[in-house]
Amino acid sequence: MENRKKSNIEFIPTFKKSFLLPRYWGSWLGVGAFASLALVSPRLRDPLLGALGRAAGKLARSARRRAQINLLYCLTDKSETEREAIIDEMFAVAPQSMAMMAELALRPESAKKRIRWHGREIIDELQSNGQNVIFLVPHAWAVDLPAMVLASEGQPMAAMFHNQSNPVMDYVWNRVRRRFGGRMHARNDGIKPFIMSIRQGYWGYYLPDQDHGAEQSEFVEFFDTYKATLPAVGRMMKVCRAKVVPLFPVYDSKTHSLDIYLRPPMDDLPDSDDVSQARRLNKEVEDFVRPHPEQYTWILKLLKTRKPGEKEPYDRQELYPKKK
Repeated sequence: MENRKKSNIEFIPTFKKSFLLPRYWGSWLGVGAFASLALVSPRLRDPLLGALGRAAGKLARSARRRAQINLLYCLTDKSETEREAIIDEMFAVAPQSMAMMAELALRPESAKKRIRWHGREIIDELQSNGQNVIFLVPHAWAVDLPAMVLASEGQPMAAMFHNQSNPVMDYVWNRVRRRFGGRMHARNDGIKPFIMSIRQGYWGYYLPDQDHGAEQSEFVEFFDTYKATLPAVGRMMKVCRAKVVPLFPVYDSKTHSLDIYLRPPMDDLPDSDDVSQARRLNKEVEDFVRPHPEQYTWILKLLKTRKPGEKEPYDRQELYPKKK
């Protein structure tokens, strides 16, 4: 049964008695651990979480292999040693970002003191003009934080998401995302509810780097390889009468702060053909990620859809074969 309350507009996570069954006790222990970490000074927790993350990254063989393959294809200028270092830091950043998300939910004023905006004047002007906005946000580990911050300031936010397989984690994660209000739209419900929210004045969160298959995508350059990219945001921009603003969050474990980078609105998108638009989306992802590759979720199957006749990278057994 879906972990949701029926709604024509949005996904609303609801608690179920079955969440208290013994098989979910481990999940609740994990939730409690992160809630406890939110009360600990980031100067103490970040080194600990970084070490735990790196250790977990050595054990998570399937996830690490996906990251290794992605980096092998995407960052050909990096040596094997450099790519492995990026992966280690990626696994370190993941729990550090999640802990700050928990802190923002439980101790918002404490967390918000360590958030630094770069280009905030871009959205301040759009907000003062009453402009609809769609944020173009690459998959970073801290991806949920900027939306939560804006929602906490009173800006209605809307986002699309995939349900997690663990219903307890799905429930808790989405409750945290909705801590300050806003709307969550399950991808299973299609894109229409998301568009409706933006037309109603909610600022939307759109992740451009997901693989939606070949049918409606364009094969365009992505870092040093290519990717099936959905050129949909230009059409959404027209339908929603919205500005598309690129955004990327970077968690800095040295200063224990979140840097949120903004770029000017992509006003040329509606005039581009699908190929040009898809390439432009990927270029924005590259410009954000190249200076901070450890922030990106390289464990995703970013390159799953290939051109006809080319084997999916993750099925190539000769690439990082599993140790017996």
